[in-house]
Amino acid sequence: MNPEADAGLPMKPTHLGRLTAIPPKEVWAHEAYDFTPWLLQNVDVLADLLGMDLELDVAEHPVGSFSLDLLGRDLSDDSVVIVENQLEQSDHIHLGQILTYAAGTNPTTIVWITTGFRPEHRAALDWLNEHTDRATRFFGVEIEVVKIGNSEPAPNFKLVAEPNDWGKQVRAAAEGEMTQRSKLYWDFWEEFLTRIRTSHPEWTNAKASTPTSWYDLPAGTSGAALSTVFTRNGLTVQLYFNDSDRAVNLARFNALFAKKDQFEQALGEEAVWDEMVGRKSTRVYVMSPFGDVANVEQWPAMLDWLLERHARLRGAVEAVGGVAPRTRLDRPSGAARS
Repeated sequence: MNPEADAGLPMKPTHLGRLTAIPPKEVWAHEAYDFTPWLLQNVDVLADLLGMDLELDVAEHPVGSFSLDLLGRDLSDDSVVIVENQLEQSDHIHLGQILTYAAGTNPTTIVWITTGFRPEHRAALDWLNEHTDRATRFFGVEIEVVKIGNSEPAPNFKLVAEPNDWGKQVRAAAEGEMTQRSKLYWDFWEEFLTRIRTSHPEWTNAKASTPTSWYDLPAGTSGAALSTVFTRNGLTVQLYFNDSDRAVNLARFNALFAKKDQFEQALGEEAVWDEMVGRKSTRVYVMSPFGDVANVEQWPAMLDWLLERHARLRGAVEAVGGVAPRTRLDRPSGAARS
């Protein structure tokens, strides 16, 4: 007799595997030669944990006479990210190195990965998050390796220290840094991200809102973004080329303009092609019928329009083969646009 089966209840499983941890150095014998290259090739594991659209592209980056493990960018805003790895428990030496690397690279996001954080080092990261400006973020990540029975070992990242973005927002408001308009932007982008997480979670890993008038989503490569902006003329969606080199931005713009007809056919409407003469960036954008973020009653319609246009813009970029990689760019001079 089985009372649970007789009662129509689901049967309890009788055989479950046991999750066991194995020393990380059994998988990565050497931090620089094994773990850092693995992380460079499996950046999605860290990106998912941090809620960030992360690209890591430099290993052992020189900072003075020291070498930073990994340097990259958050593709949502093209800000600098640095990662320091330590296949052992945290120590004072690596804490000092992280601060030295931060001073030499001016990052927005600083990530320290260890096999375990001592309480004083976790407290140090919490203190840094509490006392730095809202644009600076410190993350503490613990790495372990686990398996079930005879399965292949798998990495298991744990976030043990992170910035309190909400706390920083509240403090900024209390100190008079957050204007009423900034608060409106913050709330609008919160709803924007909620809609994306529901309908298109593959578009971004981002979790944090912003008090600015724009919000960038990754375009699949650094130096480019799929951006939403409240301009003086109204709400726009744009493919924004924002590499540090003006020549790269102009070359990408020209490469896309050469496929204008194909791009606009996939987009389903004409776009505005803007070289932004006299500025570093270039862009291709479409205007919405909406104006001010202060028109809160129009937010549902704005969000509907945004998700549709972002989908169209992504489809148009894919139709012409994507954004041209830096390494394949010819850098022609600008040409007049119709």
